[in-house]
Amino acid sequence: MELTADSHVIKLFNYDSSYKNNLIIGTDEAGRGPAAGGVFASAVFFHDKSAELIEQLSILNDSKQLSKKKRETLYDIIFENTINSTICVEVEEIEKINILNASLKAMKLAVEDVIRQAMQSQTTDLQHFLVLVDGNKLIKNFTQCPQKWVVKGDSTSASIAAASILAKVTRDRYMEELDREFPQYGWAKNAGYLTKEHLEAIDKYGLCKYHRKSFLTKHFAKQEQMSLF
Repeated sequence: MELTADSHVIKLFNYDSSYKNNLIIGTDEAGRGPAAGGVFASAVFFHDKSAELIEQLSILNDSKQLSKKKRETLYDIIFENTINSTICVEVEEIEKINILNASLKAMKLAVEDVIRQAMQSQTTDLQHFLVLVDGNKLIKNFTQCPQKWVVKGDSTSASIAAASILAKVTRDRYMEELDREFPQYGWAKNAGYLTKEHLEAIDKYGLCKYHRKSFLTKHFAKQEQMSLF
């Protein structure tokens, strides 16, 4: 379906449609930067791009450019009208394999799940799929179908933008759950990022099982240096 209307969402869908004869799966992650909680990745396949659906997604954009309320609204529409999957790689594995590899692993698992679902629901050749990966890295050890990285893909591709919404909203909800277990760190507000308040709470209460210790080595090194004076 070729779309020509002049709007941002149409440009997003037209980008995906420019890969003619390909079925596009977009993937993006949320949570690479925080020092607490797992990293999430989502994959999205628009198997039925109706004009009505595109109209419903008129505010679709990079999740970071949208308010929480708009992300929540888009989440429900995307979740209910696409073939999608969201995967979390938890802190323990992040510490073992590093955050980049953990992010790419989450993407790989999410994409593989979407392909599995799509192959069950429609007859198509696996090689007709093309995976668009947000950023400048390809998914490691993924050979099921071709893939292409797209810098700033969440503001370029409809499928990647949709994946960014699912990953961001799912992770925010997850951090709100962790906040109820450890309210002293303010995760419902800071999502695990090292804000001033979060660092002060770490200094006061120490670390918990959801912290990525490798992300805090510089902070503790600085604290040790300051204690020498």
